Amino acid sequence: MMTTAVRPPLAAPSREEDAMSTCFAIARRNGSENLPLEDARRVGAMRRLAVARLKYCGLQRMSDDVAVIVSELLTNAILHSGGTQITFGMTVRGGFVRISVHDGMPGNPEICPANGDAETGRGLYLVASLVDAHHGTWGIGEAGATIWCSLPL
Repeated sequence: MMTTAVRPPLAAPSREEDAMSTCFAIARRNGSENLPLEDARRVGAMRRLAVARLKYCGLQRMSDDVAVIVSELLTNAILHSGGTQITFGMTVRGGFVRISVHDGMPGNPEICPANGDAETGRGLYLVASLVDAHHGTWGIGEAGATIWCSLPL
């Protein structure tokens, strides 16, 4: 099941007021299982949706970094939440792009150093680095059930 709510434009695209939110089901998994193919496909779909929305708002220059942030936050939620539903949101408002991922499962996401040979474990580090490079902010809310970042335009 996937639902998407997008505020339709009343006129020409505006970079000052745009919002979208989509909610989708994910497979319940144990911590040691690989990312199910269907869930991996959802990450790609949400990444493409975010890039398309940025293009719609005339913000293509942010597409590469936002695509990485969306991929990492969604993958992290799918792999570590233990839940069965994810809500991804992106707004352009007040001079900022805000990205949020809500998995409904309280937790304690944190940046952990990854072993130099590790193939995983750098997601939140990448997010924090990209947000910092844009002079933005990021955080964790709702007892760890939501992770968000805000990037200035």
